[in-house]
Amino acid sequence: MRALLSVSDKRGIVQFARELVNLRWEIVSTGGTAEALRREQVPVIGIEDVTGFPEMMDGRVKTLHPKVHGGLLGRRDNPNDLAAMQQHGITPIDLVAVNLYPFRETVAKPQTTFAQAIEQIDIGGPSMLRSAAKNHAAVIVIVDPDDYSSVIEDLKVGAVGEDKRRALATKVFAHTAAYDAAILGYLTRSQETLPPTLSIVLHQQQSLRYGENPHQRAALYVTDEPPGLRNMHQLHGKELSFNNLLDVDAAAMALAPWSGKNARPACVIIKHTTPCGIALARNAADAFTRALATDRTSAFGSVIAFNTVVDRSTALAMRDLFVEVVVAPRVDAEALVVFQEKKNLRVVELPKLGDEPTLDYKRVRGGFLVQDRFLYSGVADESKWRVATTRRPTDAQWNDLRFAWAAVGAIKSNAIVLVKDEAAIGIGAGQMSRVDSSFLAVHKAKAAGHDPNGAVLASDAFFPFRDGVDEAAAAGVTAIIQPGGSVKDAEVIAAADEHDLAMILTGMRQFRH
Repeated sequence: MRALLSVSDKRGIVQFARELVNLRWEIVSTGGTAEALRREQVPVIGIEDVTGFPEMMDGRVKTLHPKVHGGLLGRRDNPNDLAAMQQHGITPIDLVAVNLYPFRETVAKPQTTFAQAIEQIDIGGPSMLRSAAKNHAAVIVIVDPDDYSSVIEDLKVGAVGEDKRRALATKVFAHTAAYDAAILGYLTRSQETLPPTLSIVLHQQQSLRYGENPHQRAALYVTDEPPGLRNMHQLHGKELSFNNLLDVDAAAMALAPWSGKNARPACVIIKHTTPCGIALARNAADAFTRALATDRTSAFGSVIAFNTVVDRSTALAMRDLFVEVVVAPRVDAEALVVFQEKKNLRVVELPKLGDEPTLDYKRVRGGFLVQDRFLYSGVADESKWRVATTRRPTDAQWNDLRFAWAAVGAIKSNAIVLVKDEAAIGIGAGQMSRVDSSFLAVHKAKAAGHDPNGAVLASDAFFPFRDGVDEAAAAGVTAIIQPGGSVKDAEVIAAADEHDLAMILTGMRQFRH
C-alpha cells in the first residue's frame, strides 16, 4: 500500500507517517514534508523518484504528473484503468494526506504583497485532493490533521469503511471550495465596485435546538471573515438559541462605537435585536445600573452585553433580573460563581470585535442583498457635522449628542433615542412614522420615571416634517442630532429655532431596516 503525504501544516504528520510505516505502508512525499520525515528517520520516497522529474520552478511543479494522478484516479475495479496503469508503470496510491499553502493566513497579514499572495495559491495540492476525493472508493483522502488518529485506528483493525471514506472526501471538497473562495475574495476585494461573483463558504459551528420557532431547523454557520461569533466561548448555562445569537450579534454592533481609542465602560440591553437600554459609566456595574434604568420592564428576558470585564459587583447588581444571556470580553471567576446560581443563565465571553470593513448579506428569496457592512466610524466624523440652528449646543449637550448619535445606529428604524448624561432614557424603535417614534421615546421615558426635560434627541434618519421636532420640544428636549437631507430641512430647522433648540446635522444617516 502506498501513501502520498504533502502538507504545509505539519501537525502530527511524523507520527502519522510512522504509524503507516509500522502497518507496512510505503510513504511518498514532497519537498519540506519529505525532509521533515527524513529528519525523524521515517523512510520516504521522494516524489521525483516516482515521476522521474525534479521539483521545478520553485516548487510550482512537482506533483502534476500522470504517475501521481494516474495512481490516484485509476479505478481498481476497471480493467481498462488497471491495464493503463500497468502499461505505463503507474503504482496505485491508496492514501493521500494533503493540506494546502497557507493562503488565507498570508493575505491576512497587512504587509503581504500581491506577488507574495499569488505564490501562496496552491495548485498541486487541490489537484491531488480532488483526484483522491473523486476516487474515494479506492483512495483514503485526508485534509485535516485531526483525522489522522481515527484513520490509523481503522487501519489497525482492518480498513477505512465506505461511509468514512465518503465523509473524508466531502470534507475535502468543502475545504477546496473554501480555499478557492478565499482566493476569489482576495482578488476582487480591492475593486471599487462590488465584484460580479461572490462565493460564500459557511462552516457549521453549532447545531441549534430550533430556529425562531420550534418547528424550524437551525444551526450556527460561521465564515472565515474577521473575528465574529465564531470566537464566542460559552462559560455557563444551557445551549444558546437562534434568537439568543441574533441578540448577541446585535449587542456586539451596539457596543462597537466604544472600542479602540473611544473605549469607555458601556452596557447595552438587547431585546428582539434592538437596544432597550444603553449607557456609559465609570465601570461595568454602574453602566448596567444606568442601562437598566432606561426601561426596566423591557429588560426582562434580555441579552445584556458589556465592552469591559464583568466583575463580581456587576454580577451581584444583575442578580435579581431574569436575563437570557450575559456577554462580555471577559467574565472574572468571582462573577461567574454568582452567575452560576442560575442554571439556565447563559454566560458568554466574546472578544471585542473590530470595525473592519466587510460585506453584509441579507437573505431574500432566490438570492442575497449585499452591501458594505455598517461601520460607526463611517458616520462619526465630526468635521462633517454642522450646527444648523441659531442656538449652539453647550459642552454638556455635545457629550450627550455624541453618545446619542453612537447609540441610535443600533436601534431599528424609524429610530429615536432620548439621552441624559450619556445614558438612554427613552427609545422609540421600529415605528412606521418618525413622529410616532418620537412620541414613543417620550412615552417610554416617562413610563420609566425619567423626566425628558433637558434631554437631547438623536434620530437615525432625517425628519421628513417638523412634527417630530414639535413632539420633542413639547417634551422638553433641548438639542437634536440628525442626518438632515430632507426636502423640508429648512422647515425642520425653523421649527428647532422656534423652540430655541440646538440642532446638529451630521450629513450621514444610520438607517437599520
